Amino acid sequence: MKLLNEIKFDSNGLVPAIAQDDATGDILMMAWMNRESLEETVRTRRAVYYSRSRQKLWRKGEESGNFQEVKSIWLDCDADVILLRINQIGNAACHTGHRSCFYREVIEEGNGVQENNDIVFDPKTVYKK
Repeated sequence: MKLLNEIKFDSNGLVPAIAQDDATGDILMMAWMNRESLEETVRTRRAVYYSRSRQKLWRKGEESGNFQEVKSIWLDCDADVILLRINQIGNAACHTGHRSCFYREVIEEGNGVQENNDIVFDPKTVYKK
């Protein structure tokens, strides 16, 4: 796959991947991909990431059902960041139950954080492990 030769993976063999809602333009999450996860994502058109904490492939939605259909894949100018334009199935990308992982806004000149409490699902009922 020619694409894999263009990507500048870091010293751990990873590249950051941003998931953006194709319809709204909302940034939903950032995760890491390795060669294998990127290859599977291209082949299946479903987002597959690499979990650094679990040291294995993370097929988005395998537990929650909130998977991501990949509409298009973009590279930044240096080929060291991937942008996935996706259709978020299940309406939530974040494991906390929020639609987006970016639900906390820094306020008061960096002295506070304001949360958007728009929770889409209860993670305690979705993630039983």
